Amino acid sequence: MRILSNEALDRIADLVNLGVPFDTLDGKIDLTLEAAHSLPRILHAGGDTTGEHIELTLSRRVHATEIRVLEHHLATDILVEKGRVNGVRALDCENNSIKEFGGRFLILATGGAGQLFKFSTNPEVATGDGIALAFRAGAEIADMEFFQFHPTALRLPGVIPFLISESVRGEGGILRNRDGYRFMPDYAPQAELAPRDVVARSILHEMEKTGADNALLDITHLPPHITATRFPQIYCFCLDQGLDITKQPIPVAPAAHYAIGGVRVNTWGETSITGLFAAGEVACTGAHGANRLASNSLLEVLIFGKRIIEKTGGADKPIAAIPGQDEDIHLSLERRQPPKKKVSPDLLTLQRLLWDKAGIIRDEEGLITAAETLAGWQESLPQPKDRSSYELANLVLAGRLLTEAAILRHESRGAHFRSDFPYTSPEWLKHIVITK
Repeated sequence: MRILSNEALDRIADLVNLGVPFDTLDGKIDLTLEAAHSLPRILHAGGDTTGEHIELTLSRRVHATEIRVLEHHLATDILVEKGRVNGVRALDCENNSIKEFGGRFLILATGGAGQLFKFSTNPEVATGDGIALAFRAGAEIADMEFFQFHPTALRLPGVIPFLISESVRGEGGILRNRDGYRFMPDYAPQAELAPRDVVARSILHEMEKTGADNALLDITHLPPHITATRFPQIYCFCLDQGLDITKQPIPVAPAAHYAIGGVRVNTWGETSITGLFAAGEVACTGAHGANRLASNSLLEVLIFGKRIIEKTGGADKPIAAIPGQDEDIHLSLERRQPPKKKVSPDLLTLQRLLWDKAGIIRDEEGLITAAETLAGWQESLPQPKDRSSYELANLVLAGRLLTEAAILRHESRGAHFRSDFPYTSPEWLKHIVITK
């Protein structure tokens, strides 16, 4: 967190200089409040389209250079020789041919693994590929049990989950159950601005109590022009579904959102394999602890992305150990007894399994069921041949890493909640690190 705080201003200045059009008020960058924040500290661009503006600005810069971009390629193996990266093997998804690329350094920036779960705010490409690649190559994977569920994703029949930004609650949005009752003050003194894990579990409890498949996020008390200009993407998307959020409450429910754990790195983004780096959601820097604070992920990838470039660009940077503690638990994946009832592995079955057994609220019986099922699938899956089969294999592996770590952590901490161990224990102030 010290690195995140100290280098934040310079990285934000980089984005401004690159042309990201952050929203301003009276000539100054406008800041907003999100859950568990004590002060407004979040920059936004185009209201609720900040990520899109950053991505488009940076991609335009890339296309203006001579950088070669290979689209429709999926990395399938990291090539390692004598403990050092020397290349990558990739699938050309347009013709299913295999290619190899050499290199002194490899940077994983593959995103997260939200497709592990039935309901997710993530795109379809968030299939845990980078985590699986790094694990198979021998890198350390840490904190996989901590997977953050966003409390408010749009829940409408036939509509894919769509993120209803936390800033909607930061601007005064109220959560109600289907009977119209405002319930969050019953669960937390911060009410709607409680940490994400608290709000997600609270919504889940209210859904169970009322027999509904959603709660309601109400911003109809805000002036309509404020809602439309502050949340243009949300407003337009909902309007396309026949929902006017200036007049009607938004049906919401929790959805998988962010993998806090991932490929373990040091303060320069380097993994336990020489020459292999990771940045963004695929990486586990430790900056997010057990429960990521809203919007810190964009800041993290900027800071560690810059640090990786400095490190690989020949700058004289100190060798940094991967942060850890003497009492960290090191785990390897063991063979498990497959369940007696055989279930054929496919994406939808996997997503239902992990949503039900390793989702927002977990217990040992459900986690072991998931782990045994996934272990059986690992042994039975054929050799991947195309994008979908590679991605399924990666998700099965990522799911195993998550469930095995969650089984071992006998407490509730941050985004990891065990109904059979509902309290945080000081004995578990340690990382679970998994290697091949």
